[in-house]
Amino acid sequence: MKLPSLKIGPFTASFPLIQGGMSIRVSTSALAVPVADCGGIGVIGGSGLPPEELVADIKKAKAETSGVVAVNIMYAMKDFYQLVMSSIDAGIDMIITGAGFSRDIFKIGRERNTPIVMIVSSPTLAKLAEKLGAAAIIVEAKEAGGHLGTDRPLREIFPPIREVIKKIPLIAAGGLTNGYEMAEMMDQYGADGIQIASRFVLSKECDIADEYKQAYLNAKKEDIVLTSSPVGMPGRAISNPFVKAVNAGEDVSTKKCRQVCLKKCDHHYCINERLMMARDGNTRDGLIFSGENTYKMDSILSVAEIFKQFRQQAEAVYKEGLGFSPAT
Repeated sequence: MKLPSLKIGPFTASFPLIQGGMSIRVSTSALAVPVADCGGIGVIGGSGLPPEELVADIKKAKAETSGVVAVNIMYAMKDFYQLVMSSIDAGIDMIITGAGFSRDIFKIGRERNTPIVMIVSSPTLAKLAEKLGAAAIIVEAKEAGGHLGTDRPLREIFPPIREVIKKIPLIAAGGLTNGYEMAEMMDQYGADGIQIASRFVLSKECDIADEYKQAYLNAKKEDIVLTSSPVGMPGRAISNPFVKAVNAGEDVSTKKCRQVCLKKCDHHYCINERLMMARDGNTRDGLIFSGENTYKMDSILSVAEIFKQFRQQAEAVYKEGLGFSPAT
């Protein structure tokens, strides 16, 4: 059975899939554009980018696709509001945010007619976001890569949030790697769509070093671990000498920190520096964020092939969604 489209504010994705916005410079227009062209919502990772670079990448994406393009900006960033306003001025379709909670962002969204999508891990924050004006909510669980707001699995935290969110779309995120799981979340749990990130790291269009992708392909289940982050939230990453040193409590701090990235930072290492090391191919000293189930993936596909696979698998088993409908 054909999956329903995903409508967020005035924008409609013909296929209910959001590509996760991975920073720094992992999710760029090079990835977001083909995702949008395939009917999903392509997302540029805006955290850690200079505003002028983010603006240029948004404009590039909007010039290359007529599909839906969003930007993901962590509230934990010191220049959060500047990045948000720059993105809106550049013509972004919607803002996705998490790693903290901003009330003011919803006022900005109303004033600038820009949908705000909030990433949460609890019914309380979900209800608050809906009350303040969120256009949609992403429920992100402990299986996700990067910064985590919960230690509970997706299939445990999603139902109580679905119970309290009835007026806006609710998207499931964390550890989803195939279309069968997509159909499960929509059919049995009432999700209106899913967000996936790690699967798109292993795409031909993802503009990162080959060594980064190879680290994903080589990862075994036991290699994907929790670690600490200067953001103040735990993170899920692939174990390497750097992560092992962090988890052992060794001194991995940098003397180059200019204290301009995060609102609050414990300074035990520079996360921007470590994420860029990995992105550029230094997989020993860099931080390689990864979803819990990355070990299940064994191939690099084009974005179009990923969509074809998810669509065929999901529609082979999908029956009837139980989620939000714009008509209700």
